[in-house]
Amino acid sequence: MSSSQFPQEPWQTDDVSITTLTDESGRSINCYIEKDLEVDGSQYLLLLPVDSPVAIVAWDDDGEDEELAQATLIEDETEIDWIFSDAKAVLAEQNLTLNRSAFTLTVAGQLPEVDEEEILTVEIEDSMEGNSEEFQLLASFYHQQQEYGIYAPLDPLLFFAHRNRQGQVELLSPEEFQKLRPLLEDLLFEELD
Repeated sequence: MSSSQFPQEPWQTDDVSITTLTDESGRSINCYIEKDLEVDGSQYLLLLPVDSPVAIVAWDDDGEDEELAQATLIEDETEIDWIFSDAKAVLAEQNLTLNRSAFTLTVAGQLPEVDEEEILTVEIEDSMEGNSEEFQLLASFYHQQQEYGIYAPLDPLLFFAHRNRQGQVELLSPEEFQKLRPLLEDLLFEELD
């Protein structure tokens, strides 16, 4: 097994359980099962993607001052399709493979060490506490004179899912998650104590 905390390939599962989530488009993402909880006869799972999630942002700079440049997260599927081959090529130069996974873009391969000067901090607007998220720059590229950056979050992306009656793993809807969130958080904290 490699020196990382988790095996590099899904089939190397010595003591690590892996499941697959599939989205409405038929794309899939392999995830480690971090926690398996039972609540009122239903099984809930806390999942961590096997490959590293990434985000692509477009940079809009209005002049010379880099501090005033604005980053816009690219979420539109058509725009991702438009720039995907360029993003994939620039990551391939670092031995990283960009994938159109379910629910997020991911990269397979060893991420570079975090460079403190290459961290993007994003303020979360819908957070009451003024939280922020930090992202590591993996690569920059231009597509038709527009600058883009590919970033990996420094905090892990976790999915909450449940097993349906057929035994398939499904992502919780935002409504289901909000309804169950306090209970799931309590159970997770109890297990950590």
